Order: sequence, then structure tokens, then C-alpha cells
Amino acid sequence: MAAKWAPDSWTKHEARQLPNYPDAAALKDATNTLGNFPPLVFAGEARNLKADLAKVAEGKAFLLQGGDCAESFAEFHPNNIRDTFRVILQMAVVLTYASKLPTIKLGRMAGQFAKPRSADMEDIDGVSLPSYRGDIINDIAFEAAGRNPDPQRMIKAYNQAASTLNLLRAFAQGGYANLHQVHSWTHDFMGRSPWAKKYSETADRIGEALDFMAACGINPETVPQLAGTQFYTSHEALLLQYEQALTRQDSLTGDWYDTSAHFLWIGDRTRFEGSAHVEYLRGIGNPIGLKCGPSLEPEALLRMLDTLNPAREPGRITLITRYGHDKIEAHLPKLVRAVTREGQPVVWSCDPMHGNVVKAANGYKTRPFERILAEVRGFFAVHRAEGTFAGGIHAEMTGQNVTECTGGAVDVTEQSLADRYHTHCDPRLNAGQSLELAFLLAEMLNQELAERRKAAA
Repeated sequence: MAAKWAPDSWTKHEARQLPNYPDAAALKDATNTLGNFPPLVFAGEARNLKADLAKVAEGKAFLLQGGDCAESFAEFHPNNIRDTFRVILQMAVVLTYASKLPTIKLGRMAGQFAKPRSADMEDIDGVSLPSYRGDIINDIAFEAAGRNPDPQRMIKAYNQAASTLNLLRAFAQGGYANLHQVHSWTHDFMGRSPWAKKYSETADRIGEALDFMAACGINPETVPQLAGTQFYTSHEALLLQYEQALTRQDSLTGDWYDTSAHFLWIGDRTRFEGSAHVEYLRGIGNPIGLKCGPSLEPEALLRMLDTLNPAREPGRITLITRYGHDKIEAHLPKLVRAVTREGQPVVWSCDPMHGNVVKAANGYKTRPFERILAEVRGFFAVHRAEGTFAGGIHAEMTGQNVTECTGGAVDVTEQSLADRYHTHCDPRLNAGQSLELAFLLAEMLNQELAERRKAAA
């Protein structure tokens, strides 16, 4: 795909945010083991996602990307996987029913184990230890032994990702995602949310439509799409030793693919020119994402796009904007104009989470729901003004009833953050807040589509 590229060519470039493994032989043993393991996903699946994302770039579908901030070994449980999967299904149903557009479902699951950090070391009470970089690298407990990077954790992460993918595929194709089950996706603890009532009303209307279709002979037996759904996985391609070990050459096309996930993205801290992460991702055939923050200037973005997508292949690149509610309308327009001027066929997606972190008075890191919504509104406002398509959302969320982000209809206060604050890294939307976001997104998406139809008339 790319000239003078190999799965290990990243090693000749500047690599930031990678751990320093103290035992080189142990690292080589772990990566050799991974290199002999089966792929987690297949090249054909990644190509299918790229084709779906090409439809998003054309304004004919919407991208819903969501899941854990950082997956953990301790919280690995089938119920947690199921609960996140079903809240994504709920969000997708709301968006599809309201907009009449297909919703592409992309989980931050089965691989989101590594996290970038602002400092290499963490200091507590005069003790300095390596920073926690995710369960695939070291342990969250502030203890010397656990904080040393351990390459065997990559093997454990692979096994957990394989189990997660197996369950996700079963949920997606084994009957759980059947549209006739739309009522059963509601979490029991969401009963007091006004958005749960609105979802129930939407589910009733979907049920009526399905009954009418069945009377016309259209049912899951005649139309298999009603009985299941397509669900893809994604994570930040941060730990390059792991990604390289799972890179495979497709037997059908000869192209290289990262088989650890369908979709990989480059973070805000690793997307600089000359980056080892950019070098690695430019050579794989998967669709990829690029986080775009306030420090990214238009010309630098265009050079990055030329590196990552020289053929200008639709569906290849998703630009994930992350500014903060008070910065997006000042910074995003210049990027949109530059990309539009150059004719780059990208998907524009909004990450309203990472730019809106605050510290509560009681010391908990949180994200106010009203700031998250404000950034999403700003994202849609910019694209309406520029005549481009606001094509996706990228959210850190969970199906659990956590109290990590303040606000929402079922109000989480700063005082209640301690009740169920379970995240291993950054605060996540809970199921109720995620569903509320989906309904508000549907309203904004409908407004955008109405204005596009009006302009085309």
C-alpha cells in the first residue's frame, strides 16, 4: 500500500508514549507469541467498515463510536460487555429512527487497554513510580512491582480482546440485536429517567412498524438485517509493539492490516510529523482516525492527510475533533475549510469528552454534561455554517450505572460522584446520559439534514 513501508518501519521514527520495557528478551518473547496467534479481526471486515465510513463521508450514514475510556482486567465481565453493547444499540436505534440514516456502530472495545499520559512518572507522598499507562502495560495500583511495564500483559490483553469479540459477535448476530428485542435493551436502573420513557415511546413506534412489515411478509426470516447488526471494534493504536505483532498480510489483496481491531486511531499526543505512530498507521489498510485538537493547524493537517491517505480513498480517514466547549467554534472552521478546499473525503466526528475535563471540589475528575452537549452543538453549528456534514460522535461511555460525569436529566452532582466512580482513567457517560445524548444528537442531526435538503431544493 505504501512505498518503503514494513510493519516494523516505525522503529526508525520518533516514538512517544511508549513504555520502557526493562527486559528486552521478555518483550521479544511476548511479541513473538502474539505473532503466532490468530488475528482478532479480518481484513474483509475492515474493508466493510471502510465502505460504511465512505457512506458517512458522503452524508448518507452516521458514525456512532463509543465505549470505555480504558478497558481493565479487573472489570472484565460478560455483563459489562453486554450492558455497553446494548446502550450503543439503544443510541443507534434512536439516531436511525429519527434521521432515517444508517448508524455505523463502532465500539471502543476489545483492545482499548493503553492510555497516553502527560508525565512518565507519578509522584505520591514523596514516592516516584512510572505512570499507569493502561492494563496492557502496567498495574493501576501505586506499587513498584506492578508499575514496571510487563510484556506478558499484552498476552492477557489479547486473550481478553478475543473473548470480548466473541461475545460481541454473538450478541450482534445471535438474536440479541433483533429489532423485535428493542424494548428489552433498556437497563433496569434507567426507569426514573425521562429519556427512558421517550425511548420506550420510540420502541413502541418501531414495534408497530415491524408488525406492519410482518403483515406484508417482511420479517427476520425474509430480511436477515432485522435479526442482527454489524458491530465493529476500535482502539487507539498506542502500544506499537502490540500492534506490529498483530499485523498480517491479507492473502486476497497482499495489503497489510492491523488485525487487533477494525479501526485504529492516532491520538493528539502522537500525531506529530515524523511520528512512529503515523509511520505505522500509514501502511495498514484499516480505516483510521486522527484526533484533532487546538494545536493542529490546517497546513499540518493537510500534510498529515497526504501521508495517511495519499490516494484520497473515501472512508479511509475519520477526523475526530476534540477542542472543549469554549474552543470548538473558534478553531474547527479553519480545518473544515482547508480539508474541503483540498477535496479530502473525510468523516468528521466529534469527541466532546477530552476537552471538557474539570476537577470537582472534592477532588474527583469529571466532565459536566452541559459542556459535553455544548461542544456537540458547536460541532454541528460549524458544519451547518460551512456546508459540510457533521457525521459522527466519539464518546467515552459505559452501560453501567456509574456517577462519573456530572449533570444530565438524572442529575449527577459533584457530591454524588463518589457513589459509583469506577473508571480506571477518565470519567464516562453512564447509560442514562448516553441515551439522553443520543436523543439530543438526533434533534441536531435532523436539523442539519433538513437544512441540507432545503439548500438542495
